[in-house]
Amino acid sequence: MGEKMIALKVDVDTFVGTRDGVPALLEDLERTGARATFYFSMGPDNSGKALRRIFTRKGFLKKQLRSGAPSAYGIKTMLYGTLLPAPMIANSLPDVLRTVDEGGHEVGIHCWDHVKWHDYLHRFSKEQTAMELGRAGACFAEILGHKATTTAAPGWTVSPNSLAIQDAMGLSYCSDSRGRHPFYPVMAGRRFKTLQIPTTLPTADEILGQNGINPGNIHQYYLHNLNDGLNVLTIHAELEGRAIRSSFVRLLEGLADAGIVCVTMAEVARRSVNAPACLLDMGEIPGRAGNVAIQGEVVT
Repeated sequence: MGEKMIALKVDVDTFVGTRDGVPALLEDLERTGARATFYFSMGPDNSGKALRRIFTRKGFLKKQLRSGAPSAYGIKTMLYGTLLPAPMIANSLPDVLRTVDEGGHEVGIHCWDHVKWHDYLHRFSKEQTAMELGRAGACFAEILGHKATTTAAPGWTVSPNSLAIQDAMGLSYCSDSRGRHPFYPVMAGRRFKTLQIPTTLPTADEILGQNGINPGNIHQYYLHNLNDGLNVLTIHAELEGRAIRSSFVRLLEGLADAGIVCVTMAEVARRSVNAPACLLDMGEIPGRAGNVAIQGEVVT
């Protein structure tokens, strides 16, 4: 695959990202004819509880300040679930999900409770893991009238239990990992049957404020660092749809000018019939506080 292609994966983590960021992204994508896959957090926005990571994850505060997170999320969001009650996301804003679904894009499940999954999945029993995905799936089906065919874990956080539950859900594919190309995951000695489509490029919050990268030139970084063949870029409704929206618009325009097609993750899945099995383990990557699921070597 010599021709460059980019799949846009949109993580929607919060109430404000759903309400304000997603409509802005839809408008910008429409202007260039780009298509994307949106993953929605379905349940409560407990973003305020994520601030405890300041004390539990080395480098978390530095990363938040470097990437401009306070301006991206806003003070209210950073108090949800603590000093302010946690608003329900999907049930409060169902028309946003329907608009994405009806607008030629793909819709999937990010989670039920983003902070809970990200911080505590490693402690969940299989039953707790199933409950989190089950509640999200039921809410998704109630709003959109059909089952979800794809999920993407918050913070690229997985466990053997979460992979097993995804298999049981009969999903077409998932996007829970960081890596190089689509694969079938092998974790804790077990091979799972749901295709993984990993994010291949660093996210904006991982590279902003480093090596001279800023909102004015981050689009140039991406345009200069696309690989031949498939590239998967995860963006966030709260960042690319709000705080650095103009940066994302410049990226979309640059991709269009270069003739690089933006596709949904489902299109990638359709092209990945011969994907290999690869190891999947939690580990560290540059620019991110905490561990993420990382694609390892091919298993024969």
